[in-house]
Amino acid sequence: MLEGIKVVDLTSVVFGPYATQILSDYGAEVTKIEAPGGDVYRYGAKPAVTPGMGPGFIALNRGKKSLMLDLKQESDVERLRGLLKEADVFVHNVRTKAIGRLGFDYEAVKALNPEIIYVHCVGFGSNGPYSGLQAYDDVIQAASGTTSLLSRVDGEGRPRYLPSLIADKVAGLHAAYATLAAITHRLRTGRGQMIEVPMFEAFASFMMKEHLDGHTFDPPNSGAGYKRQVDPDRQPFPTKDGWVSIVPYVLPHFPLVIKLLGDVEFAREERWKDPATLVRSAPELYTRIGELTATKTTDECVAIMRGANIPCMPAIDLDDVIHDPHLRESGFFVRTEHPSEGPLYQMRDPNRFSDWEQDKLGHAPRLGEHNEREQDDEG
Repeated sequence: MLEGIKVVDLTSVVFGPYATQILSDYGAEVTKIEAPGGDVYRYGAKPAVTPGMGPGFIALNRGKKSLMLDLKQESDVERLRGLLKEADVFVHNVRTKAIGRLGFDYEAVKALNPEIIYVHCVGFGSNGPYSGLQAYDDVIQAASGTTSLLSRVDGEGRPRYLPSLIADKVAGLHAAYATLAAITHRLRTGRGQMIEVPMFEAFASFMMKEHLDGHTFDPPNSGAGYKRQVDPDRQPFPTKDGWVSIVPYVLPHFPLVIKLLGDVEFAREERWKDPATLVRSAPELYTRIGELTATKTTDECVAIMRGANIPCMPAIDLDDVIHDPHLRESGFFVRTEHPSEGPLYQMRDPNRFSDWEQDKLGHAPRLGEHNEREQDDEG
């Protein structure tokens, strides 16, 4: 779909690379510019087959070219200028003052290529007091109130991070769709533009869609935090051999679930005919469901709930996700052969299009791999 679109990618770690990996998946030609030593995310916490080819880097950089350029050297600066003259999109996450010193701020790049789409991935928006501060996933989770969510659920006072690079990835998605919107705008008008994608604002927008809650109104009519999501009783239920997620989303489903699990008398109590009582009694109802699921296996619970069209799934371990039959049969996980790393699994873009199909998945490049290829071509 994006065949013919050339992207110069001067990003590292997760935020920017996730955005450009999406563009690459959709057919854009993405050239990743790396300093000597490479993207720090090449050297993740887990061991790699080849140093500098960590699993996180492989997941976020497939299908890209890697050019190693030392932007302290004028020859490499000129090489980047040449790439930008021919590019459609330039994405970077260098802070504003530093990119200016390098000579690649928006005005400088626009002078090289007036129609370029210039995407600046920043920690905090330039129109606020945090402008220019460094930002990583942890500090954005803290600043957005996300670290207070788990303590609202379990009552443990200390703030905690959600164990995912969720702020980086959400911001990457914002950068990808903003870039696609700008490409559409240029097709209609012929004009390029600068886009600033601030991680803090992107993630605050994402998290506060439901959690702004009572602060939506002025004056507030309650506190922040969507009550359903921070309910300590709304958690996976124990079974004889594991855990299960059952979601009685519609109020009448609460007594129905309890009836299906075997406690007919409890389910038939007169009080459950009153919706207000059902709402107030959610902790009691969740507790009873957990007592009943504990008498059955996970498979039994799933079969019972699905037979009644009640949303239900086993709560599985991360190590088991790659073996999920739906993800395997739908083609989500693809076993590929990397030229240097050997057999590995990749994840396809999850979207499906009726008039476009992703070609076979590309591979994450070795550091400076395409410097070598260009030299070979020139030779």
